[in-house]
Amino acid sequence: MWRDSAVSSQDIDLNKTNLLKIDTMEVPSSCVIVICDGKAKIRELPSFGEYRIVTHQGKVKRMRREEGEEF
Repeated sequence: MWRDSAVSSQDIDLNKTNLLKIDTMEVPSSCVIVICDGKAKIRELPSFGEYRIVTHQGKVKRMRREEGEEF
């Protein structure tokens, strides 16, 4: 399911009954799954940084990744 380790995001296909099936051996060890309006997306979390999920009127509007590094 997870296409490439360099890719930090992927859409997840839901089956006809809207069941979400994920093989935990194929996803990154540190990730987040967001579900909204019958769609699911998985995002790998950065090593150092924040992942912000912006909502508007109860729906996911944007997913923003902010990375940083120790100085």
